[in-house]
Amino acid sequence: MMAKVCGLTAPEDVAATLAAGADLVGFLSHPASPRHCPDPALPRLAGDRAVLVAVAEGPEPLLRWAEACGAGWVQPYLPSRAGLTALRRAGLRILLPWPDEPDQEPAEADLYLWETGPKATGLPGGSGVVHGLAHPPPGPFILAGGLRGDLLADRFAALPGHPRCAGFDAASRLERAPGRKDPDLVAAFVRAAHALERP
Repeated sequence: MMAKVCGLTAPEDVAATLAAGADLVGFLSHPASPRHCPDPALPRLAGDRAVLVAVAEGPEPLLRWAEACGAGWVQPYLPSRAGLTALRRAGLRILLPWPDEPDQEPAEADLYLWETGPKATGLPGGSGVVHGLAHPPPGPFILAGGLRGDLLADRFAALPGHPRCAGFDAASRLERAPGRKDPDLVAAFVRAAHALERP
C-alpha cells in the first residue's frame, strides 16, 4: 500500500521522508496551519512525489504553484468542485479530499483522500482525527485521519475486503513538534503502509 506523508515544512524533513520511501509527499499552503510550507519552492525537492495541498477560493493559486515548482499532484480544498476542471485541463493529477460525510457532490479524481469531515472538526482537512468509515469515496482512495505506523494494521482491518484502498496518509502524528517531522515515526509509518496488501 502507498504511504503519503503530509505537512512538510523543512528541507531536512523532506530528505528524511524521501529516504524512508514515502510514495507521496504533501506540502501545504494554508498560513493558519503550523504545517504551512514557508518556501513555495520546497516541493521541488520531492520531484514527482510532491503533492501540493491548498485551501483556496479557486484553482488559480494551485495552478501558479504547480507551474512554479513543477509538481504533478494537487490536493485542492476549494469551495466548489467546479474548479477541478481547470486543474485537470492543466494536466495535474487530483488527490481529491473526500470528507466522511453523506451527500457528497460527485467528482472525478485520480485518487480520493478519505478523511474526517469539517462538520466534525471545524477544519477543512488535516485534523488528525479518526473518522467512522461511513461514507467511502466512489473510487480508489488513500485513508487519512489520526494515523501512525503502529495504528495502520488495526485501521486497515476495519476495511475488510475494501478493494479501493490504495494507501494511507499521515501528518500530525508523525511530528516531534508542530510542523516538524520525526524521522523515526515517518520511517515506521512508511514501513507499516508498505507491509499491508490490498485485499
